[in-house]
Parts: sequence; C-alpha cells; structure tokens
Amino acid sequence: MAYLDAAVEYVKPPEQLELSETELKEELTKVLRADNPTAPHNIVRFSHKEKVFKSDASVDQTILHYQQEGLLLHPKSDEAIKQKDLMDEARDAANKEAEKRKAAGKEEDEDARGLRNQFNFTERNSQTLNQAIKQKDTMTEPPPSVEYSAQATQWEMFDDYMTDQERKRELAEKHQKKGKGKEEKAADKEDKKGQETGVIQSSEMAHAAKILERMVNLNTYEDIAQDFKFWEDASDQFREGEGTLLPLWKFYNEKAKGKHVTAVGWNPQYPDLFAVGYGSYEFMKQGSGMLCLYSLKNPSYPEYTWTTLSGVMCVDWHPTEPALLCVGLYDGSVCVYETRSAAANPIYQSKATTGKHTDPVWEVSWQQEGLVKDLSFFSVSSDGRVTFWILSKSELEYSDRMRLQLPESPAEGDVDGSTLFGLAGGCCFDFSPHSSHLFLVGTEEGKIHKCSKAYNTEYLETYEGHTMAVYTVRWSEFNEKVFISCSADWSIKLWDHERKEALFSFDLDNQVGDVAWAPWSSTTFAACTADGKVHVYDLNENPHEPVCEQKVVRKAKLTKIAFNLRGQEAPVIIVGDDHSCVSSLKLSPNLRWTAVTKAEADAKAKAEAEAAASSGPRRGAPKPIQADSDEPQKPPREQEIEKLDKIIATVLKSP
Repeated sequence: MAYLDAAVEYVKPPEQLELSETELKEELTKVLRADNPTAPHNIVRFSHKEKVFKSDASVDQTILHYQQEGLLLHPKSDEAIKQKDLMDEARDAANKEAEKRKAAGKEEDEDARGLRNQFNFTERNSQTLNQAIKQKDTMTEPPPSVEYSAQATQWEMFDDYMTDQERKRELAEKHQKKGKGKEEKAADKEDKKGQETGVIQSSEMAHAAKILERMVNLNTYEDIAQDFKFWEDASDQFREGEGTLLPLWKFYNEKAKGKHVTAVGWNPQYPDLFAVGYGSYEFMKQGSGMLCLYSLKNPSYPEYTWTTLSGVMCVDWHPTEPALLCVGLYDGSVCVYETRSAAANPIYQSKATTGKHTDPVWEVSWQQEGLVKDLSFFSVSSDGRVTFWILSKSELEYSDRMRLQLPESPAEGDVDGSTLFGLAGGCCFDFSPHSSHLFLVGTEEGKIHKCSKAYNTEYLETYEGHTMAVYTVRWSEFNEKVFISCSADWSIKLWDHERKEALFSFDLDNQVGDVAWAPWSSTTFAACTADGKVHVYDLNENPHEPVCEQKVVRKAKLTKIAFNLRGQEAPVIIVGDDHSCVSSLKLSPNLRWTAVTKAEADAKAKAEAEAAASSGPRRGAPKPIQADSDEPQKPPREQEIEKLDKIIATVLKSP
C-alpha cells in the first residue's frame, strides 16, 4: 500500500498571478442583469398634450431570438386539449339528438309517405341524393392594416410645384420635336389646356395660394408665433436695469448664399414687411446683388426678389409712398423700385450717360426739396459727393449739393491756395427731422460734418471724435440737438451738435456695424458688433453700461440693425450678418421702458410700499400715486423729451 502515500506535486502555470492571502480571501461580487445592451436609451417621443418632444425613460429590454407564427397546436398543450373537449361535447350532443329523432320518427315517416309531393323529383330513385350541407369554418390571418397621416407642408408644396414644372417642360420639348404637320394640333392642345388651367394660373388662385402658404407656415412655426404674441420674460421683475432678447424667426434665402446683409429697412405702412439688401463689403469679392422683401407672416421665403448687376449697399422706403423703394448700388448707381408691380427692372435707374457716382453709394434718403413737387432723394458716396436726385417723367435728374472737401490747410509756400486736395469719402449721412436744411455726413477719415442745404462748399461744424471710418450717424427723434454715431474704432458716441466734444462715449471692444434709436424711448438705442453681439443701452437706467448684451450669432459678423417702426406694438428688432441671414429678436419688458410706463411702475411700487407700511385695515387695492400730482400730466412725447434733457443737463453740469 505504499503507492497510496505517494507525494502530490502541484504544477504552477507561468502566467498565474501571485496573490497574497488577503487578496485570496477577498470576495468579488458580480451582478448579472437581464438588460439588453443594444436597447436604445435616448428615445424621444412627441407629447400631444404639451406639444413638445420629451425623453421616454421606459425601454423594452426583451430580446426575441426566434418566433414563428402557425396554425398547428401541440396535442398536449392546454389549448389543444380544450378544443378536443369542445369537439367531443359537440359530437355527443349531435349523436343524442339523432337517436331521439330516430326513435320518434318511424310513425311520422309512415304518415308522411301518403302525402308525397309528386313534383318533388329529389325523392325519386332516378335522382341522386343531395349531400347534406356541411359546416365548414376557415381560419385565416387578418389582412394587414397601416395607419397613414400627413401634413401639407411648405416643402411638399414646393416639390409638387417643381414636378409640375418639369412635366410641362418635357411636354414642351416633345411638341418641339414633332413635325410641322403636327405643330398646329399641338398648338390647339396647348390652347385647350391653357383654357382648362386658366383658373390655376389666375391672380385669384395666386392670392389664395399665398394665404394658404402663410397658414401652413403659421402651423410650422406655431411656437415662435406664440412667443411673438404673448412672451414676456417673467424674470425681468426680479432684476432692475437688465433685459433679454428672445430669438424669433430667421430669414434666409438660398439664392443669396455667400453674400453680406448690407441694408435692412422696415416699411412705414406695413409693420410686418421689411426690405433686405445683399451685397459684399469686400473689394475683391464683388458680384451681383439681390434685393428681397420679407414678411413676418411668411418667414420661409421672401415675398419679392430682385437681382441687381452690382451689390446692394443701402435701401430706404418712401415715408408717404410705401410702394417706392430707393436703392444704392456698389457701382455708384441709384435706382427706384415700384414694389407693387414686382417688375424685374427698376422704374428709375441712373447710368453713366445720365450721371451716377463713381464709387459705392453707402446711403440714400428720401427728402422733399423746397418747392419741388416731384419725388426726390439724396445719396452719399465714397467719391465725396452728396447728390440730389429728382424723379422726372423720363429719367433721374441729379445735381451735387455738397462736395466733401478735406479740412486741411494748404502747404507752406502755397500763398494762393492752388494746391489740389482730394475729396473726403462719405460713408453715411442723416437729415435732421426738426430742421429740414440741416444734415450730418460721416466720412472715412473718422470726421462728422454738419452741413446745410444752403451751402455746398462749407461745413457748419466738424466733429472730430472718431479715429476710423464712421459707419452710421442718426439724429434723435425727440431732441433736435442730439445725434448718435458709431465707427470702426469700436466706439459709439452721443453728441450735442452745438458742442464739439461728445457727451457720451461707449467702447464696445469690437467693430460696431450699425446703431439705431428706439422709436418709443428717447434714451434707448441698440448697436450690433462684429463679434455677433447686440448691445441695448438705456441712458435713463444706466448711462455707462448696456442693459442688455446678448450673443445672437456664433460664427458671423453683425452688419445692420433696425427697430420696428411701430414701437411698443411690435417690440422687434432685426439684425443682419455677413452670412446672408437676418435674425429677428423680441425685447423683454425691461428694454421697453418709456417715461410713462416708468412713472406708472414707480407710482405703483410707492403705493404698495405705503400700503404695506400702514397699520390700518386695508379695504382695497392702493391707488397709484401720480408724481407731481399738482401739475397737469404731460403728453408721452414731452415726457420723453424732458427725460433726455435731464440726462444731457446732468452731463453738462459735471466737471
């Protein structure tokens, strides 16, 4: 039995881990879960109740490896046994019923034989017996059913329209390939077809289709439309002196891809309609331009589109004739469009033979000149000319009203002043709404000149506050002395035209593309910068910092900005960028303060504070306390004028 006590030798693999006693005694717990590793975890479903897409946390973890549908049943299954029992019961009941009839049917058959119907040939021996009708049941699979639902969207309408146009083009090519003998027949068919489709091509159908398109767009952008009508930022009541901008629709035309938005302007009569000019600010990337009219009722596609041979640099609506639109081009031409006709060409356009600018036209403005009854406008260009244009019966007539001389002294030794100097490049101008003869001109040298229509060679005053090109200059609608300007030197300045120094100066840390006054407040204005931000200032709230500074676009430069002319009725601004896109933004309540609303809010807060501090019983809501109740209430415009005058007086008194 010696072999039973042989030594046992353990062979240790070379790759075996060497663990300590503590590590060997450690227990590792593994949990096996029945989750499906391939099941999606980010399912999003549409909630019809809340009208938003919501994430669904419930995920089906079942994995089906094999499935087969058939009609056979296993004989030992519960369903097969149940069916077999039912068949046996039915067979036993049938047998019992047959035995009862057989036992009681002998006497009845003998009596019935004497009453045999002689016309019933089925009982004669010459006829075969009719087989008993058997009940036959068939079980089949139900036919497949599919639920289908769709919406009439704008892209489906566009695809159907393009398909119809393609069909018409192919039909026209077929008719052209046919012989001369068949041309008359084809013409007759086309005439008949034209008569049949006359309703489709009529103006009434076009008007109905436009209404239908706007209804479809209203459904498509329902959330934005609801925000446009009802959104008010509730957080404004908890933060004083700050506001926000809510992005609404974006207006983009695929045909204008690669162009810059160089001009925007709201129509003075229709608050939903605005014009957008497309061009390029880069000298080496010049090409054709485009002019589009957009409406807030149809943000998907422009109402009208015109193509120009040169880039559009500026636009201006006529204040009393809302169908006339004046346009300045990069090649120095000016033209006038009649938007009601939607014709491809302008009704007036300057040419080299009839006179035009030699450099880009940066701004145009409709103005009535003296006793001239014809429509007229002014234009300013980089060639140093401020030109007056009259719309005569046949063509545009022009005359130079100001040549922008460089304010430099003659060189030493030039006694008679015969040295020739070039002209200053005009970048922008604006006419005073209070004095029809005064206007301001901003130049590429960074100077702003105050001019008069009565003098065509001399400046009334020159303001030297900017160091680079002045892009925009705008008079205040409430104060006849105040105007604002912005420049490529990253600054915005507020001026009193009776003083050579600026009243306020704001550094925005980036190139300022445009600035605009708010139509409802004398102290509110907005500016856009090259870093994609919109800055809104209210001097009555904070004369040093913006009340709103918000990023609108990420990888684009903002070029133009404009407030809606209806003011408080439509507190919307539009901004254009260098990626051919126009964004619309709604201002929050804190950005829409006026002198009246501010006084009412202060009076209400004062009344609530007094009511809370009083110890007596409160029998009703406190009545607003009017400031300076002994004096008569001033109109809103006078209050706005007084509000701006107080701020200016404060600045002038300060050392």
